[in-house]
Amino acid sequence: MKLKNKVAIITGAGAGMGKATAILFAKEGAKICANSQSSSAQETVNIIKNNNGEAIFVQGDISKPETAEQIVKDTIDAFGKIDILFNNAGIVIPGRVDNMSLEDWIRTFEVNVHGVFLVTKACLPELKKTKGTVIHNASVLAVKGVKERAAYSASKGALIALTRAMAADYIEEGIRVNCLCPGTTDTESLARRIAQFDDPIKAKADFIARQPMKRLGTPEEMAEAALYLATAEFSTGIYLSVDGGATI
Repeated sequence: MKLKNKVAIITGAGAGMGKATAILFAKEGAKICANSQSSSAQETVNIIKNNNGEAIFVQGDISKPETAEQIVKDTIDAFGKIDILFNNAGIVIPGRVDNMSLEDWIRTFEVNVHGVFLVTKACLPELKKTKGTVIHNASVLAVKGVKERAAYSASKGALIALTRAMAADYIEEGIRVNCLCPGTTDTESLARRIAQFDDPIKAKADFIARQPMKRLGTPEEMAEAALYLATAEFSTGIYLSVDGGATI
């Protein structure tokens, strides 16, 4: 039980990497606060409880300050402390600089960067008490360019920079801050995006071709990487690429 007696907040826990991480952390002994903008993370909580774990659901958009405050309040009310924050929630809006609307650019940063800032800021007073850890979920596209991902790549690159800045800011208070950079992962979000292409079969093949290993990652593999970062006591300020060789 690598996370016995720990309390973890996981944003975007209703599907994909967030859901898999919440379930894995609970199996490893953590009590979970699962957040999602829709009601989807309630299913994650139900799965955890059905397997004798402890979890609560907090619904809300992390780009809103009141959501961040509610997540922390409900977690403290339920479990009394916060040890781990996994800033997993994020969105992908395709586009280049010349064809993306200002509204889509702003919305990408509202969720992927401002939301991380808001939830982290709300959690920090509690993380200082527990000498806890923060994990930001970025992307292989934070360090590798691909077409039609300008805002997404920029927002995820910001998380790597934020990771290093926060690691420096809070190392003396015992808080570790690290970053996960997943490759293309077989999630519900990816499936929805693939379905929107004129040729979904070719689109899926193109996504797979990004990885020299010639397959997509799984949410469970990314959850294992998040677990490593949650327990890697001698690591802070790093980004961990789990990308099937995409950044070779």
